[in-house]
Amino acid sequence: MKVTGRAFIYGDDIDTDVIIPGRYLVLQDPAELAKHAMEGIDPDYPEKARGGAIIVAGRNFGCGSSREEAPVALKHANTRCVIAESFARIFYRNAINVALPILEASARNLVGEGDLLEVDIVNGIIEDRTKGVVVRAKPLPPLALEIINAGGLTSYIRRRLGLG
Repeated sequence: MKVTGRAFIYGDDIDTDVIIPGRYLVLQDPAELAKHAMEGIDPDYPEKARGGAIIVAGRNFGCGSSREEAPVALKHANTRCVIAESFARIFYRNAINVALPILEASARNLVGEGDLLEVDIVNGIIEDRTKGVVVRAKPLPPLALEIINAGGLTSYIRRRLGLG
């Protein structure tokens, strides 16, 4: 499984209030949530991500509250992958549950804003096609990959139970 997109670089401790501000948690439609993705730090993100985005960040991405809406907003804003040095554990789990690929790697200082990235999710290989740089990430566990490939935890469980 490979994804491509333009790199958008962010710092450390990007919390869920920045990813999707609390005032939008009343929205149920993922497309509506997507219109406000990253609004707390980059109000133009949904427009910039339109062609496919890969977020590259520092430590503790997704810290703060446990809101599942944060990875949902990113996924539906055409974020193809999030790469960070580390993730808040609840965000990590929520991202996998909604089939948003995430990888742990120290790539923030190696790729540039707007660079074209190709990410091999299975093998944890990040290629900056603009600079010709390759970064290795910690590969996801097999079960996480199965859940992402199934389209999220609900779809994975339905398949396992033979319900669709």
